[in-house]
Amino acid sequence: MRKIAGWMVGLALSGSAWAAPNHVVVHQDEGGFQLLVDGEPTFVRGMNWSYVPIGQNYSYVLWDQPDDYIEAALRREMDLLKASGANSIRQYPGIPPRWVQWIWEQYGISTVINPLMGRYGVTVNGRFVAKTDYADPATRAAIQAEALAAVERYRDTPGVLLWLLGNENNYGLEWSGFEIQDLPVEQRDEARARALYSLMGEVTDAVHAADIHHPVAIANGDLHYLALIAEECPNLDIFGANVYRGATARDAYQVVNDTLHLPLLFSEFGSDAYDAKAGREDGQLQARYLARQWEDIYRNTDGRGVGNALGGYVFQWSDGWWKHKQEENLDVHDTTASWATNAYTEDFVDGRNNMNEEWFGITAKGPPDANGFFELYPRAG
Repeated sequence: MRKIAGWMVGLALSGSAWAAPNHVVVHQDEGGFQLLVDGEPTFVRGMNWSYVPIGQNYSYVLWDQPDDYIEAALRREMDLLKASGANSIRQYPGIPPRWVQWIWEQYGISTVINPLMGRYGVTVNGRFVAKTDYADPATRAAIQAEALAAVERYRDTPGVLLWLLGNENNYGLEWSGFEIQDLPVEQRDEARARALYSLMGEVTDAVHAADIHHPVAIANGDLHYLALIAEECPNLDIFGANVYRGATARDAYQVVNDTLHLPLLFSEFGSDAYDAKAGREDGQLQARYLARQWEDIYRNTDGRGVGNALGGYVFQWSDGWWKHKQEENLDVHDTTASWATNAYTEDFVDGRNNMNEEWFGITAKGPPDANGFFELYPRAG
């Protein structure tokens, strides 16, 4: 196996001991913001982590497997994660609390619990609705109840770091209704967004009432709608964002500081490992982007730069062979680029996509063996 990537190890700052992190707060001083875990400043070196063998897709659930299988799979993954310097993972509420605690106690890796807030649909009064209408009272009640159920389930679990609401829900404002349709076209997106963020604000307050020991963040799509967020989410503790701006986040730190007066946590950032222009895997290219992104974040931590960066969660730990078509060709590592940005200059060609969803892993994935386990191969050091 190749040497584990060195770009996170080099950023291994001081963190908390492995006692249960029962009290996590956002602290502000003259230098900026810090995340204090039981009183200890903690820089988040996080990972968007999941366990999906080649040939499976989003429907695969590790936690449905027998306990001995889960533990064996986790040991394979967490050994490498810890060696990389990671100290936190991001998880949706499917993970059982006892495995959150096990990961923390065995490896010192905390877990962010991430209720999706209707991002990919929601069940309302027993019926699944694919396009979430954040203005509908019954839908809002269902989403809040789901989020608070997660808080109730995990709040006393050792290893929980914070609550992260949604996943770039502002990119999914697609529903329509009589009130929305009556608005001029240019006002419809803002009306939908206001409904979304007013719900985020209400849920933030409800989570605070249910749990005084962990802060609340959202996972926004980049920096869109900051003025609305400031208005509708006044008690948010942390602004989280999925940001893909290339080698640096540019003015993101200053804009968040000026508009929201909050710390910034990157709920997603990273680079794919496929050069769309050359038509080949390029782990070194990915590693160069990630190293510069981590350096950019670190330069804006407490006492440096803007001072409001808390860290972030790389997207992602291992390749998702199912990402392109999701239900087809699950055993094919698809090289189709599905979106474009000139922020990743090396393989950008005007008029062509250059971002490969199935190649964002900092580890490549081998085929599963007879028992369903697979090897991981770190791409670059």
